[in-house]
Amino acid sequence: MNVHVLQHVPFEGPGSIADWCVANDHTMSMTHLYLPGAVLPDTDTVDLLVIMGGPMSVYDEEVHPWLAAEKEFIRAFLETERPILGICLGAQLLAVCSGASVGRAAQSEIGWFPLRPTAAAESFPWLYSLLVSGPVVFHWHGDRFEIPADGENLASTEANDNQAFVLHGGRVVALQFHPEVTPALLEQMVAEGRHELRAGKFVQSANTIIAEAAYRDAGMVMRGVLAHLEGVCAALARY
Repeated sequence: MNVHVLQHVPFEGPGSIADWCVANDHTMSMTHLYLPGAVLPDTDTVDLLVIMGGPMSVYDEEVHPWLAAEKEFIRAFLETERPILGICLGAQLLAVCSGASVGRAAQSEIGWFPLRPTAAAESFPWLYSLLVSGPVVFHWHGDRFEIPADGENLASTEANDNQAFVLHGGRVVALQFHPEVTPALLEQMVAEGRHELRAGKFVQSANTIIAEAAYRDAGMVMRGVLAHLEGVCAALARY
């Protein structure tokens, strides 16, 4: 399986997704959209598309003109009926490309907070089993996506209600939080985003974020979601 990653900034890389690809003998290719001359792949060469996070807004096309081309690519890939995973900004891009809107969240959420499955999540046992224990995962966002008309909202937190949705029966998975974080990736994110760590009910300090060992829960959620999407790829390959 070729996993292709769209990366928006140097400090929000694939993290544990790369480790999972190595462990499962999948290849991983990347488009670093922030680099001059970045080229998006031919959709036919990609089995699983992963869209990473970033500090920009989905609407920042004047500042980041590559966002327009990226949105066109995502819409084209949605038509291929192959699986997609969007994380944070990636989830927001999936929402916008599927007809929903993105706006400011009621609360910025930066740090380790537990997820709660919605009632709708019970219809997706592969995800519900990952969420039912209330896993503590890492969040870093100030925006919030609306749920596309044909999507299901599957997770919430105390700070923000829309934390995950799926489309097309689970072939497309959008996660507002960051299950891909590793200790090394976390340190990069904190170093680059320390200016955003203003005291608040749902904003933790840099020391708390780095010292928190709960990324183990995030890894469990990440592996479970990737295993599901790997199964989607395998099912498609049978036809």
